[in-house]
Amino acid sequence: MGKITGFLEFERDDRGYEPVEERVKHWREFVLPLSEGETTTQAARCMDCGVPYCHGTSIMTGAPTGCPVNNLIPDWNDLVYRGDWEEAARNLHSTNNFPEVTGRVCPAPCEASCTLNIDDNPVTIKTIECAIADRAISQGLRPEPPTEKTGKKVAVIGSGPAGMACAQQLARAGHDVHVFEKYAKAGGLMRYGIPDFKMEKHHIERRVDQMEAEGVTFHYNAYVGVNVDAAKLVAEYDAVVLAGGAEKGRDLPIPGRGLKGIHFAMEFLPQQNRRVSGEAQVPGAEPILATGKHVVVIGGGDTGSDCIGTSFRQGALSVTNFEIMPQPPEKENKLLTWPDWPWKLRTSSSHEEGAERDFAVGTIEFSGENGHVAKLKCAKVDDKFQPMPGTEFDVKADLVLLAMGFVSPVHEGMIKSLALELDPRGNVKADTVFYRSSNPKVFACGDMRRGQSLVVWAIREGRQAAHSVDKFLMGSTTLPR
Repeated sequence: MGKITGFLEFERDDRGYEPVEERVKHWREFVLPLSEGETTTQAARCMDCGVPYCHGTSIMTGAPTGCPVNNLIPDWNDLVYRGDWEEAARNLHSTNNFPEVTGRVCPAPCEASCTLNIDDNPVTIKTIECAIADRAISQGLRPEPPTEKTGKKVAVIGSGPAGMACAQQLARAGHDVHVFEKYAKAGGLMRYGIPDFKMEKHHIERRVDQMEAEGVTFHYNAYVGVNVDAAKLVAEYDAVVLAGGAEKGRDLPIPGRGLKGIHFAMEFLPQQNRRVSGEAQVPGAEPILATGKHVVVIGGGDTGSDCIGTSFRQGALSVTNFEIMPQPPEKENKLLTWPDWPWKLRTSSSHEEGAERDFAVGTIEFSGENGHVAKLKCAKVDDKFQPMPGTEFDVKADLVLLAMGFVSPVHEGMIKSLALELDPRGNVKADTVFYRSSNPKVFACGDMRRGQSLVVWAIREGRQAAHSVDKFLMGSTTLPR
């Protein structure tokens, strides 16, 4: 794949960023794409390795290696190298409904699994994927409506990446698909969780337009289990797919938690996304802004990083980021980790904008003045995450954002009313063969089934759930898994 000696001739060259002082002044994407020639050169580096761990399934574990959505990476690298961008786009879309999204927000496990990553020099797979998708979309995103209808009706609950991928696949199979979204617009966490500086929302709008042209009907402000009866949907539709998110955030129940100014990340981030798009806020929601404040973000993952970048753009005086886990090593031990996703220090573009970071830190208490948070009492923690005596310190904070992950879907409403069986972690119980819940007409996929995960995993599960639903309805299916 690519040029036979390309990996020897060409060095890795990836997309750059606008300077910090410029990008923090706006909410637009700030990644600087490579030129067509530079992208072609990078695609030439794909080295025709004997076993391409960047995609596929392990014969030992049955689990995906590299890309969870099974992108045929060496194939479209070769097509880009040879200048056949149209066929590269067809190839890419055959496995991934929304490559322009994963090309922006996926952490690229494919690059970690690239054979060239043994030498810390992987192919720029994510950049090439994004270039293929953007080029294809710029030339016109064509709907793919079915040639005939099946007469079957499917309700998909949730319009995040799992729900949208599932809905699109089922509509292309000829089913009458209805997507129920509790908010005013489609996209789920792609719209309300991911800041615009990482992914502008016109990418979602284009896909919604495409899906509507393929026959998908979107129902907004339709909160199943609250203002839409879940049991009625199950009765009226031939199949129901639960594709909502794992929205129950992990809390920090320590003294002072009830003070004002302490919020979950997913109370903070959606507000700013609505401001950028001009969408009205949720009625009665208290405005949460970092402007002129000392901000502390608790949690070192992607959500915490998004809170950091958003806080700087809102004009925070300072941003401090605490992670309870110990600081990872600068580099992984390739002999122990490759081709699996390694545990190592990762510094996001938001961290580079000026955040102070510290690891192995636990928060012991919030304290405040006049009912509002003003200070955190913290301490270093041991390997059991217990505070170590003598390491206590205080941190000034006017705004605290809890970004410690998500524990499960919200059970109240839809899940409880349908009396669905849960797994030990509180997710809707369903396997990865049939994706069927304890109710034979109800399927579950994405974060609803597997818990908090990546967009690329959500797309994979949405597509596989569509395969299972189509087979359930029709007895057989031509949809890929």
